[in-house]
Amino acid sequence: MTSEPIIRLRGIRNQFGAQVVHDKLDLDVMRGEVMGVVGGSGTGKSVLLRCIAGLRPPQAGAIEIFGQDALNCTEAERRAIDQRMGVMFQDGALFSSLTVRENVEVPMRSLPGLNMRLRRELADLKIAMSGLPYIAGDKYPSELSGGMRKRAGLARALARDPEIVFLDEPTAGLDPIGASAFDELIKALSQTLGLTVFLVTHDLDTLHATCDRIAVLAEKRVLYTGTMAEMQRIEHPWVHEYFHGPRARAAVEATERTT
Repeated sequence: MTSEPIIRLRGIRNQFGAQVVHDKLDLDVMRGEVMGVVGGSGTGKSVLLRCIAGLRPPQAGAIEIFGQDALNCTEAERRAIDQRMGVMFQDGALFSSLTVRENVEVPMRSLPGLNMRLRRELADLKIAMSGLPYIAGDKYPSELSGGMRKRAGLARALARDPEIVFLDEPTAGLDPIGASAFDELIKALSQTLGLTVFLVTHDLDTLHATCDRIAVLAEKRVLYTGTMAEMQRIEHPWVHEYFHGPRARAAVEATERTT
């Protein structure tokens, strides 16, 4: 991780009709870090992810990615930014009529110079990197378990060798063993590939296991950013309860047992 911001948000405002979700929101994400984003229900964690990933424009503010103005650039410049990012949605969000391999190949179709054979080989590589067995490539999403669908979604997010990966609740719905294995995979990939990871989660185990820093969404903005240790010293009522409640203590104890 370096001190260079790869994502810079300033004055972001997101709203739906009269409902303002974010107002004057600022955030820097550093190159090479795993940034965990937490917040109570309705604080717009997934909305913020989609805003940065270019899936919905904010009503106001500035977004800078890779040093470029992501909101006021040409279509070609925006495509170039998008090709350097990957997104994993909740439960994978795979195309049900395509096999896992075909799903992973979809983002590659816009890349020049890749014939069918090369796309297939690269897709198989991404499937293996996500921790799935080779035979999973021939299966359809309906034939996979929830954990396998998430890994397939991660393989698709990695399809174009991104520098930034967005993960939306990657361990939601997984059993503790599956969630722990996925946490280890995220950490290993971020370190091996030098990825910057923007991770929306409510899972305290995931925060402890994977995140370099945490951003707390509250009061329509990013109220605090810092390490896990710094979060535990904050006296804000919601933050204190979140990081000192029974589940938080259990997550700390689990982390201590594995270190």
